[in-house]
Amino acid sequence: MKEQYSISAFFPCYNDGGTIASMVALTDLTLKGLTNDYEILVVDDGSSDHSRAILKELEKKYDRLKVTYHEENKGYGGALKTGFYSASKEFLFYTDGDFQYDVSEITKLLPEMKDDTDIVNGYKVGRSDRFYRKIIGRTYHWIMKLMFGFKIRDVDCDFRLIRRSVFDKIRLEYNTGVICVEMVKKMQDAGFQFAEVPVNHYFRAYGKSQFFNFNRIFNTGRDILKLWWKLVIKKEGAPHHV
Repeated sequence: MKEQYSISAFFPCYNDGGTIASMVALTDLTLKGLTNDYEILVVDDGSSDHSRAILKELEKKYDRLKVTYHEENKGYGGALKTGFYSASKEFLFYTDGDFQYDVSEITKLLPEMKDDTDIVNGYKVGRSDRFYRKIIGRTYHWIMKLMFGFKIRDVDCDFRLIRRSVFDKIRLEYNTGVICVEMVKKMQDAGFQFAEVPVNHYFRAYGKSQFFNFNRIFNTGRDILKLWWKLVIKKEGAPHHV
């Protein structure tokens, strides 16, 4: 007998034409085995490859799929905000459209969503990236932990199951990749409860990371300092969770 979960599964997509179809297909197959109450959301953030054409074909095949098309690229944070605030089910699962995580591992997250849990956060059990990215990722994690006082193991793991109601309490502002730091900090400060689950991480099969260029790294560093000043020093965080 199926558990009666109510799930929105969401993926931001930017030039992920080589992976997004497989993600939608596997997500539909996985959720179909778990519940009758689900939707799959994709936000195409102004892709310039063949992502949009593929998504239009997928919409014809999967009746649970809802695609939002940004005419211009709004950034990773902009895509996430569109997805988060348009989800309609009780639980919101999201990961990136590049298939570096196995979406079927949502089955690991769901059992940990207890009555007193608000977010189930994945953490990478082995990062499948080039060595310099592993070093940068680990350094970034420890700097963020020191600056923002994070209690979770892996703030940089975009494989999360979240109660949709959390987004009624916190307001996200950033359109860059800094949104993940902003989101976790605001959730933590609002008193929402986290559980953590180990998940697998795989090599990127298609496309390339949008992060590793000088301008993006500079802008991310600037935004992190602004966010730290606002949320840690001035304590302009989320309202207390009740």
